[in-house]
Amino acid sequence: MAKITLGSTGITTEQNAFGALPIQRVSAETAVRLLREAFRGGMTYFDTSRVYTDSEEKIGLAFGGGGIDRGEIFLATKTMSRTPEGIRADIETSLKMMKTDYVDVYQIHLAPVCYRPGDGTGIYECMEELKAEGKIRHIGITAHSIAVAEECAESGLYETLQFPFSYLSGEREKALVAKCAENNVGFICMKALAGGLINHSAAAAAYLAQYKVLPIWGIQHEWELKEFLSYIQEPPILSGELEAVIAKDRAELTGDFCRSCGYCMPCPEGIMINQCARMSLLMRRAPHRPYLSENWQAEMKKIENCRECGKCKEKCPYELDTPALLKKNYEDYKKILSGEIVL
Repeated sequence: MAKITLGSTGITTEQNAFGALPIQRVSAETAVRLLREAFRGGMTYFDTSRVYTDSEEKIGLAFGGGGIDRGEIFLATKTMSRTPEGIRADIETSLKMMKTDYVDVYQIHLAPVCYRPGDGTGIYECMEELKAEGKIRHIGITAHSIAVAEECAESGLYETLQFPFSYLSGEREKALVAKCAENNVGFICMKALAGGLINHSAAAAAYLAQYKVLPIWGIQHEWELKEFLSYIQEPPILSGELEAVIAKDRAELTGDFCRSCGYCMPCPEGIMINQCARMSLLMRRAPHRPYLSENWQAEMKKIENCRECGKCKEKCPYELDTPALLKKNYEDYKKILSGEIVL
């Protein structure tokens, strides 16, 4: 794939980056192997977060023990802290875990607002101080609210913006990408596979190659890594066949569907919202029988306990009516389970 430069940062990397959230779910040995194979295969940008449990530690095990020149890789992490003191504590922990002296891109994670100098929080000033101290190289921000993302892109304060973008995105999201390009803000693309609902990675990669964006692919398995690494040597071309895949997915998926971001969690009733609220799509886009297990039946049955307290709806960055979506998916699930709907 083509190389891309992230806005004003000067960071130039393959348009094919490693999203390290999923390596929380594998052993340290597996994670280290995946990370090192990714680097040897051409990936140089690795994205994680302080809240991704042991992801940073695994990156440190992979790259912090020598053998790899620190200048050959770019490490990006995030802080969910909302105070200067918390941010300082987080960066010290991140540096220790990743066994590095600096972070290339440090991002305010899931920002509810566009933090600015003088806004009373001290957050942006803290980021500037960390940059002056050499602990971070570039100041970034991530958002799920497009209004917040647009403000950040226009602010002139952030060198990178991380936001969901895929071939299911609408015109407003495309305009946001263009706005970042105009303002020399590096656009880091999360949810390039729409939380797993896009199951044709070649189509996703070919579509994103049209834009000045850096997709971070969440990688947990060897086969996933090999698939994405193959695109460095043989970039997918947006052919008629792939355009047909995209058109079909848009027809099926565009609209109100759960992206599985998990920001609605936890549910007071223990409902696994980020899976149950998209069960209908999961069962139609992957082998469905595993979702009919006793375990999944029990998880879906918890929807009956929904009190419609509205907490999940309030926290949804996509402004979905989550309780209604849960009930719709549950009714569909019961029909599939009873045989009324045959997949």
